[in-house]
Amino acid sequence: MTSARFGIVLIAISISLAFSLAAADSSFSPAVRATGQLIVPDGYEMWPLLGTWSIAAKQEKGAEGLHYVYTQPGTIEHFRQHGTFPDGAVLVKELRGATTRAMSTGTVSLSGPIQGWFVMVKDTEGRFPDSPLWGNGWGWAYFEADSRMETTTKRFGTECLTCHVPAKATDWVFTEAYPILQR
Repeated sequence: MTSARFGIVLIAISISLAFSLAAADSSFSPAVRATGQLIVPDGYEMWPLLGTWSIAAKQEKGAEGLHYVYTQPGTIEHFRQHGTFPDGAVLVKELRGATTRAMSTGTVSLSGPIQGWFVMVKDTEGRFPDSPLWGNGWGWAYFEADSRMETTTKRFGTECLTCHVPAKATDWVFTEAYPILQR
């Protein structure tokens, strides 16, 4: 085989591999790369809203932050039918600052700029057992507002799971905060 043909074959194999890896990403979850790396998925803002959390201000009236939780279409219906999150389900918690002011309806807190994201991905098969971001049936990650592709989380067990201990009985998710999941 000539070196030109060999080069063409190598390029074709590389392209084929790239497409198969991309397919592996999307076949499990839109928030997971084939390597198990978590990302903030594009377009999550158009997904169904599970619910909103208000983080109360410590000294003043109103909220210091608002958290919006989204999941992709089909997750809510699956949860209502089975009482569990389906494999590959993504929960994106968008963290926003808040401003509080008086309006004609009373004191209100309004969404501010995005401060970061928490992303959880349901993994019923234990696909990434050696990754420190995967365990207890989920992938876990936090992302700063300036990086949707690189998590700052190093170990889910110490950085994520500790806050979710009160939700252990509901698969580590505070389902009571999401009335839309209730059957």
